[in-house]
Amino acid sequence: VQLVESGGGLVQPGGTLRLSCAASGFTFSLYAMGWARQVPGKGLQWVSTISKDGTTYLANAVKGRFTISRDNSKNMVYLHMNSLKPDDTAVYYCTRGENRGQGTQVTVSS
Repeated sequence: VQLVESGGGLVQPGGTLRLSCAASGFTFSLYAMGWARQVPGKGLQWVSTISKDGTTYLANAVKGRFTISRDNSKNMVYLHMNSLKPDDTAVYYCTRGENRGQGTQVTVSS
């Protein structure tokens, strides 16, 4: 299982980012995929999950601002983040079950 995230960066409060995750090493369409985030010194926080059939789930902290999507033809999963807040600052990880990528840093600051 290999998961490679991209798309993080520095953004001002209220801004938008789209994170991407390229998955390989397994039959992508058969698995639910997700995103989690971690702030230094704190545990991993679940953010969102998309099932293999496209049903989506979002943590209350991001509901209404983030959306998750997937493209099974490209083995890609995305996290669209709108109305970003400083509290969204974290390393974001693409996940498949207990597996996760190396993460991409998102910093929300003016």
